[in-house]
Amino acid sequence: MKQEKATVLEHDNFQGEYRILRLAAPVVGPLVKAGQFLELQVPRIGERILRRPFSIYQADESGVAVLYKTVGRGTEAMANMQVGDEVNIIGSLGNGYPEPDPSKTPVLVAGGYGNAALYILAQRMEKKGIAFFGGRSAIDILLVKEFEALGWDVRPTTDDGSLGTKGLVTAAFDPWAAEQDFQSLEVFVCGPNPMLKAIGDRAIEKDFTAWLSLDKNMACGVGACLTCVIKRKTADGWEWARCCKDGPIFESREILWEV
Repeated sequence: MKQEKATVLEHDNFQGEYRILRLAAPVVGPLVKAGQFLELQVPRIGERILRRPFSIYQADESGVAVLYKTVGRGTEAMANMQVGDEVNIIGSLGNGYPEPDPSKTPVLVAGGYGNAALYILAQRMEKKGIAFFGGRSAIDILLVKEFEALGWDVRPTTDDGSLGTKGLVTAAFDPWAAEQDFQSLEVFVCGPNPMLKAIGDRAIEKDFTAWLSLDKNMACGVGACLTCVIKRKTADGWEWARCCKDGPIFESREILWEV
């Protein structure tokens, strides 16, 4: 984990309300593992001093990129950042996805812009597989061409049926998975918590491995503030685990969901 003053190289509209921010960050960039995140100090946001966590979409020796959606005051202020601006970041944070099992078929499942967090993983995997992307409508299905260019078979679903299968991402995942040898699958998931739980429940029921990137409010990003704790199963019951420090990636059998 390093703190760095990063310079905005590019900041462009990507699709709908989604934007890509590319930063020159030669200290943080080389450290990034797939599934990790950074904490960004949004400039010109007045009294709101907490950093904002963002999944890392791309990373290399020169820097990092995040793909985000303007959804509140923080990201609205962030959208005004210009090329040449400097921003303080801490990264890379979290445990990241484990190394894929080369003997298993890799499967990616994402909801909304959760697939941005899966891009580095998909890029670095030698073995390509199938990717299920879900969103409210076609405008919310991101990076299809980018994943296909890497060699992935992308299958979108939308709530309104405007692209791909109509329904939740499980509407496409379930019939496909029913024809597979479940023990041959390794699933990597990122998105909203209801989707994570749905795939995690299937993993436990069908006995396949699913790595879930938990969606919690990680205010500090370093395990100090305890705003992102979850219940993790133990041999004797459960314990508190911090998503930012102990995660955000957990295997489905670790999580004790609170219903």
